[in-house]
Amino acid sequence: MQINKLSNSIDAKEYLKRLGVDGGGVDILASKMAYHVIYIKDLHVGGANILKQDALSIGADLAVPRGTVLAITPLVDCILIATSKQLKILSKKELSQPFGLKELAKKLSFINKVKKPKCVEIMGVINANNDSFFSGSRFVDAKAIDAIIKMIQDGANIIDIGAVSSSPNSLSVSVEEELNRVKPIIDAIKKENLYEKAKFSIDSYEPKVIEYALDNGFKILNDITGLANDELCKLCASYDATAIIMHMQGTPLTMQKEPKYESVLSDIYKFFEQRIQKAQSFGVNDIVLDIGIGFGKTLEHNLMLIKHLENFLTLDKPLLVGASRKSMIDKISSSLVQDRLAGTLTLHLEAIKNGASMIRVHDVYEHTQAIKVQEALNKT
Repeated sequence: MQINKLSNSIDAKEYLKRLGVDGGGVDILASKMAYHVIYIKDLHVGGANILKQDALSIGADLAVPRGTVLAITPLVDCILIATSKQLKILSKKELSQPFGLKELAKKLSFINKVKKPKCVEIMGVINANNDSFFSGSRFVDAKAIDAIIKMIQDGANIIDIGAVSSSPNSLSVSVEEELNRVKPIIDAIKKENLYEKAKFSIDSYEPKVIEYALDNGFKILNDITGLANDELCKLCASYDATAIIMHMQGTPLTMQKEPKYESVLSDIYKFFEQRIQKAQSFGVNDIVLDIGIGFGKTLEHNLMLIKHLENFLTLDKPLLVGASRKSMIDKISSSLVQDRLAGTLTLHLEAIKNGASMIRVHDVYEHTQAIKVQEALNKT
């Protein structure tokens, strides 16, 4: 007899199928092998006590503060620990309970149905300006086209082109200057018919620049302001374009001046809910969400968002993460921007593991290789 401890990150269904488990038993057993850790904030203390007993009765558990059973405070935070099967049972049991448990039951049911994406798209970065924080991403005219072709050959599915720096303390430029910078590249892309080889995204929040890009074959709007401007919603809808809604606290000039959140996960979740509703009211339905690494966040905020990215999967939209060569890496391991590739790969592979389906990168080849290796590990 041999005994081997398997990783918790295995593809449970695949292993069960290899074992020869009956078809109906695969789903049942897989649901017992997957577990969830769910943080519940401000639950009515009466509801917490009911949920605790119901969880224990089926083999799950609820971590609660001392004094909960005595109802010392009206509201409590708690952590639910349950397998997928247990979560399914609880989501049904709590539907008939008071103290806000009916609402909680609906959310638990939805959480249980969410699945992580099985593939990831790589978005290569091209900057048509001379002040972006990473000089290796700066290209103009013909050199930009050469860089784009290489990125596509290296594995990029999307090319994101911008002409204005959004790094901390960066200054804006006129709409005319922005368009003058990006127009020759857009025209060259069209002339070379590169749209057949990759999708193209315009990184801007200026309607005039965005309209020119969309009118010339671009399919994606990457907006760091998160569709704050109604005109961008109208443009997206009229061209049936994909909208990348990014979260940013403040502006590029102010965003890193002591950013604060009541709860970074909850606050950004609520922001996305509001912006999704707004986008859809204008007829924009193809939406990607970007948590905005480095845009009004401390190192702790950035790490929290990547670590708990799965929280945002319940919004039922693809998630983008762009941590490429950002200063958060320097705060962990002192390094110049040109020396941050290893840290970038670590952050992005963690993001993919936690639910990202799009990664915005400066180094396409290295990410393509790293992702292929990770996919091979996941299949093992």
